Amino acid sequence: QVQLVESGGGTVQAGGSLRLSCAASGRTFSNYAVGWFRQAPGKEREFVATISWSGGSIYYRDSVKGRFTISRDNAKNTVYLQMNSLKPEDTAVYYCAAAYLGGLKFRPDEYDYWGQGTQVTVSS
Repeated sequence: QVQLVESGGGTVQAGGSLRLSCAASGRTFSNYAVGWFRQAPGKEREFVATISWSGGSIYYRDSVKGRFTISRDNAKNTVYLQMNSLKPEDTAVYYCAAAYLGGLKFRPDEYDYWGQGTQVTVSS
């Protein structure tokens, strides 16, 4: 089992920044690929970014490329999502998820463990 806890959400004005953290406990976190997803009210959960178990492969959805950066510190069992130049359309609950021995994964059903989520609200 892997337990994931997100933190760092909040309310910011458009153009602002937030850094989300996903802290893991349980099994060896370095064996897991990690993804960030988000879900806005009335919408389906959507892929945001993913990082492989080694950190060597990274992928973003088009709408966040150049603004968001995913990274991981396996010594701290933590994955980060740095979000800059935030837009109102980035408003959602953000979730991190982990997939065992995974490379890049883009669909929610490819992940084994999920956190509870953290709210991000961007005001215009």
